[in-house]
Amino acid sequence: MAAPFPNLYTHRKVAEASAKSCDICYKLSTSVLITPDKKDFFYVCPIHLKDVYFCTPKIDEDAAKAKREKELAEETEKLKKEYEERHRKKKEKESKDKDKESKEDGKDKGKDKEDGNDKKEDDSKSKDEEQGEEPRVFELKSAFYKQRIQRKRQSEVAKRDRERASQPNYFPSVPTDLPRK
Repeated sequence: MAAPFPNLYTHRKVAEASAKSCDICYKLSTSVLITPDKKDFFYVCPIHLKDVYFCTPKIDEDAAKAKREKELAEETEKLKKEYEERHRKKKEKESKDKDKESKEDGKDKGKDKEDGNDKKEDDSKSKDEEQGEEPRVFELKSAFYKQRIQRKRQSEVAKRDRERASQPNYFPSVPTDLPRK
């Protein structure tokens, strides 16, 4: 028997007003795991997403590779600009007099130090952003996935029973004949 939905869940956030209890610990949560076809969803605390016994993150290899290539291209472009800037400064220094060169040298060193500090801050910001980025797609462990399938089937059975009970011929009718003696 095939599963009614795939074991891939996307992590989404909802508004604070829409928070509901976590299916695991029953605390209010704004995080929701939902299947791509939207057949199943449930609220879960973000801390449970880090639990290796609950789910495993699925990393999109193509997206990760594209991101790495983009970062590499940005880094090479940055290095090229730095090299060109240094090369240009060297040429400027050679063309000027020695007196002016000593004055500018002190100024340039101060500028280089400031630029170095800015670069360090930029690097720390980008590292924080990388660490803050969490995986968005998860695969539940088999026990939890089976539990989700079982809940889905139980809700479908209950829905079918409600529909049957609402039909007029579901219950037997009252006898119309008189009883025999």
